Amino acid sequence: MSDAIDLLQVERPSTLSNISLPHRSRHFSSPVDWRNEVLYFLLVDRFSDGMEKKRKLLPREDVASLRPKEWRWDKWSHSGGDRWQGGTIKGVTSKLDYLNRLGITTIWLSPIYKQRAHLNTFHGYGIQDFLEVDPHFGTREDLVKLVKEAHNRGMRILLDIIFNHSGENWVYPDNLEGGEYTPTYTHDRYPFGKWLGKQGEPITTINIKDEGVWPQEFQNPGYYTRAGSGSLGNGRVDDPQAEHKRTDFITLRDFYLESPEVLTHLAESYMYWIALTDCDGFRIDTLKHVSREQGRNFCGVIKEYAASLGKDNFFIVGEVAGGDYNQDRYLDSLERNLNSVLDIGSMRTTLNGVAKGLQHPSDYFNGFNIHDQRMGSHRALGDKHVSILNDHDHVFGEKLRFSVDTASTHQVAAAVAIQLFSLGIPCIYYSTEQSLSGPEPSERNWLQGFGTNDRYLREAMFGPEHPLASGLEGLKQGDDRFDSELPGFGPFGTAGYHVFDPSSPAYLRIAEMIRIRKRYPSLSKGRQYPRPTSFLSKPFAIYGEGELFAFSRLLAFDEVLICINPHGTKSRGADVVVDASLNPKGRKMQVILNSAQAADEQYNGSHVVGSRVTVQQSNPGTHFVSIHDLGPSEVLVLANNS
Repeated sequence: MSDAIDLLQVERPSTLSNISLPHRSRHFSSPVDWRNEVLYFLLVDRFSDGMEKKRKLLPREDVASLRPKEWRWDKWSHSGGDRWQGGTIKGVTSKLDYLNRLGITTIWLSPIYKQRAHLNTFHGYGIQDFLEVDPHFGTREDLVKLVKEAHNRGMRILLDIIFNHSGENWVYPDNLEGGEYTPTYTHDRYPFGKWLGKQGEPITTINIKDEGVWPQEFQNPGYYTRAGSGSLGNGRVDDPQAEHKRTDFITLRDFYLESPEVLTHLAESYMYWIALTDCDGFRIDTLKHVSREQGRNFCGVIKEYAASLGKDNFFIVGEVAGGDYNQDRYLDSLERNLNSVLDIGSMRTTLNGVAKGLQHPSDYFNGFNIHDQRMGSHRALGDKHVSILNDHDHVFGEKLRFSVDTASTHQVAAAVAIQLFSLGIPCIYYSTEQSLSGPEPSERNWLQGFGTNDRYLREAMFGPEHPLASGLEGLKQGDDRFDSELPGFGPFGTAGYHVFDPSSPAYLRIAEMIRIRKRYPSLSKGRQYPRPTSFLSKPFAIYGEGELFAFSRLLAFDEVLICINPHGTKSRGADVVVDASLNPKGRKMQVILNSAQAADEQYNGSHVVGSRVTVQQSNPGTHFVSIHDLGPSEVLVLANNS
C-alpha cells in the first residue's frame, strides 16, 4: 500500500483501476460525538480569494455611497447568477483563523470537483471529473493543505459529494421530443447521443481531460438512466411517481444506480478523496434522489473504508428533501451508515419565524417531540439532525436571507442562539455572522428575481472588483481572466469591499455563544425542556409571538437556562420556570452569557456576566427566576452549577 502523499506525485488517475488506495500512516481522529461540533457551510467561489488585504473592509454605515454613479443593478445581479467570482481553496485556508476565532470546529465545503470548463457552474454540482479539483478553486495540493492546516487548529473538513448525477457531459439524440438537452421523461431508456467536448460541442470520442467525463469508467453510456427530464422530471422531489429517482436534474445526467458496478465506482471515486485529503466527513447532495437501499450500500462502503483508515466516526450527513417523514425513513433505512440529515424542511422556516418573533416558540420546540408522529423523531437526541437557518438554496419563506429586513445587524444572533443551544448539530451558513442581507430595501426593485432567485443567497464575502470571464476565458492567467464589463457580486450590492469583520455585532455575539456551548456539556448533550414564563401577572405558560421565551438543557445535576427575546425593537422580561429538584428556593443561578455584553465592553445594563439571580418559589410551588430588561434580539444564559 502506498502512502496518501504518493497520490499527489502523479497526475490525477484516468481510471479507478489505476488507484492504489492507501492505508494512511497518520490520520486525524473523528470526534466521539458530532453534537460537540459547530459546522460552517461555505460556497468556495463566494467565500474568499485570499486577497482581502488589497481591499477595504466594507463600512456598513453608508453602503450606498460606495457604489459608483454609473452603478448597474442588472449587471451586479447578472454577475452573481452566472459567473465565477474567484473564491479559492487557498482563500478558505487564509480564513481559518477568522473561523477559528468565531468558534467554528468543522467547515463544510461546497463541491470542489472539476466542472465543465465551458459552463459557469460555480456552485460545483455539475461534475465533469470526479478525481480532480476544479482549476477555478485550485489544485489537489491546495485541498490537502487546507485539510492539514484545519487539523493543525483542531478543526475538521467535510466535503460535499454527489453520487446521484454527473454534470452536463453528454447530450441525447437531437430528434427527441424536448430536444437533445432536456427530452421529455420516458419510463424506458433513450438511446445515447454524443459526448460534449471542451467547448460544449458534440463529439463521438473522448480524447483529453476536458472532454466528456472522467474517470474512464463513467464513459460507459450504460452508466446513465437516460430517462430525460420533461414536465414531471427535472429532478422534482415532489413527483408522486418518484420519477425524480431516475430523471436528469434538468441537464445534470442521472446515474443508473441499479447497477452495482456504477455504485461501486462512485464509492471508489470518493474513497480516493478520503485517502488523499484525510477529510472528516461527507455531505451527500440529493440523497432522496436515490433509493434507500442504494443509499445504505453507498454509505456503508464509505463508512467501512474510513474506519479502515482509523476514522471510526466518519460523518455522513444527507440532504433529504420532503420533510420529516422522508428524513425519518432514510435515517431508519440507512441505520448507522447515515449519521444525520440536514433540517431543511419546516423546522428551518419555523426556526426563522420564531427567532424573528413572528411564530409561537412551541411551533419549533414541538418539532423535538418523539411522541408526535407528525414530527421527526430523529431530532429527539440531537445527533441525527443538522440545524439549518440559511443555506445556498433555502431560507425563510422565499429565497431571502434571515437578515433581510431585520431590525438590527445583530438580530440574526438570536436565531443562531436557538441553533447552538437547542438539540442538534448547528450549522452556520457563510456570512451569517456578518448579517448579509443584500441591498437596502429601496434598491431591491431594481433586482431581477429578488426573493425568488437563489443568487441573492450567494454574495461573495471577499468583495471581488469583477467576476471571472465566462467559460474558458475565466481560466486564463492574470487580469485577462476577469470581465471588466461586470462588477463583482460583492456584499450588500457592492464590489471591491470585503466583510471579514471580527468586530461586527453578530460575529461577537455568536463567538461568545459558541464559547459557552463548548464550556457547558449540557448545551450539546442535555435533555431539552421549553420553560413556561409569566409576565404582567399572567399565569405561567408558553407565550407567543414577540414575547421572551426560554428553554433549559439538563444534564445530570446541571441546568442551563436559555432566555431569548425575539422582539426586534423592544426589551422584554419575565419570570421563568426552572427545575425545582435541581434549584431549591434561594439558590443562585449565575449569568454565564449576556449577548449584549459580548458585543459591548462598556456594557452596564442588567444581568451582567457573573451576576447571580435568586431562585424564587410561587404559592403553588413553582420555582422560577426573574429576568428583566433583556434587550431586543438578545440572549441570556444562566447556569445552576458554574
